[in-house]
Amino acid sequence: MFTAEIISIGNELLIGKTVNTNATWLGRKLTVIGYNVRRIVVVPDEIDEIAAVIREALARKTKVIITTGGLGPTFDDKTSEALAKALNMKWVINDEALNFVREKYEKMGLELTDHRIKLAKMPEKAKPIPNPVGSAPGILVEKGDSLIIALPGVPKEMKEMFEKHVEPLLKDVGPKLAFYEDTLVLKGIPESSLAPFINQVMKEVVKVYIKS
Repeated sequence: MFTAEIISIGNELLIGKTVNTNATWLGRKLTVIGYNVRRIVVVPDEIDEIAAVIREALARKTKVIITTGGLGPTFDDKTSEALAKALNMKWVINDEALNFVREKYEKMGLELTDHRIKLAKMPEKAKPIPNPVGSAPGILVEKGDSLIIALPGVPKEMKEMFEKHVEPLLKDVGPKLAFYEDTLVLKGIPESSLAPFINQVMKEVVKVYIKS
């Protein structure tokens, strides 16, 4: 089964300062292209917490694991380091990512400081995902049969990167099926009266999901 899990990273999500629209958007996108989203998890900006949920997803043989958030240059951006820890890989500067970061800051007339170089660090076997909007590249790395994708938390950046680079890849390696959705408006029928019929359909047709 082509399963997927979404890991949203950031203290701002846990304390209610920021609404987690990224997870909703990604859940919808993944479902439409045929992936079975099994979990959406929110964790704080802590290396051990992030690494733990990634390891748990890998232990479940999840096909696609997508993280959002924690790829920036500041002290609380710890996703790439946590990913390296979860995968037992070295956390290194990726040359391709470094070139991308350098070009971004040179265009802005800014110096390539240590904090900005941090944007190019990722697990040693990872590949960078271009960011056409911001300065932080994403991360793509395989572990066994699982594909782990780390994207920025800024919605505009995340969406652009997913649609341009991630979605085509997931369609290529994912299930070959069509997604169909319809809405029926039933008036004058209590939900409790519909329940037996819905239960019967859900049992007989396993790939049909009915939300009443």
